Amino acid sequence: MRNVAIYHSDGDSRRIKSDDELVLSDVNLTVASGELVYFIGRVGSGKSTLLKTLYAEVQLLEGEGRVAGMDLRRLRRGDIPHLRRRMGIVFQDYQLLDDRNAFFNLYDVMKATGWKKEADIRRRIDEVLSVAGLSNKAYKMPHELSGGEQQRLVIARALLNAPRLLLADEPTGNLDPVTADGIMRLFREIAASGCAIIMSTHNTALIEQFPARTILFSKGKITEIDVEKSFSEE
Repeated sequence: MRNVAIYHSDGDSRRIKSDDELVLSDVNLTVASGELVYFIGRVGSGKSTLLKTLYAEVQLLEGEGRVAGMDLRRLRRGDIPHLRRRMGIVFQDYQLLDDRNAFFNLYDVMKATGWKKEADIRRRIDEVLSVAGLSNKAYKMPHELSGGEQQRLVIARALLNAPRLLLADEPTGNLDPVTADGIMRLFREIAASGCAIIMSTHNTALIEQFPARTILFSKGKITEIDVEKSFSEE
């Protein structure tokens, strides 16, 4: 399988800083296409900072990092939009445009990212709405959608440019258990199509129900843990 995100130190500490404060060091992580990976850990342990480094909101200053075929150390400011077109980002707070319906929330993103042909735009919007289970919600305003439907719309938006990597920061944090279960089933379908997913979460019940590779953030380090063993010992 192709690797879509690679971090390694080769003997040197790879350090991630945010606002001049050291957050993580000695980070070694490889994520393959079609893989679902959980980030877990306390608030402030570095999960969101590493996600922000992956989509170049936080600069990588030391070590090596490659995401979706692009070198984070050599990334220029003008390259960042190109990097982000290769990935999808799912925010906990949705960041939908409240003054336009679901269709135009997607349409405007496609126009902004270089899509030109109207027929191609409409076909792709139909495709991602179908994947997200929102085919009959295209002309609903965000406030007319439930929390779960809004999150599905955010996921549909993240899939518009057929990303190799999907980053999700606490995507089920504001959802009830049944709705969160539906989002996780959708993520598994997306991963099965070949898109890698990295998801930060505090919801250990979801990890137990949908087990996958899990990375623990603690004391400035990351460690891969055996979730099934951890749950069985509780």
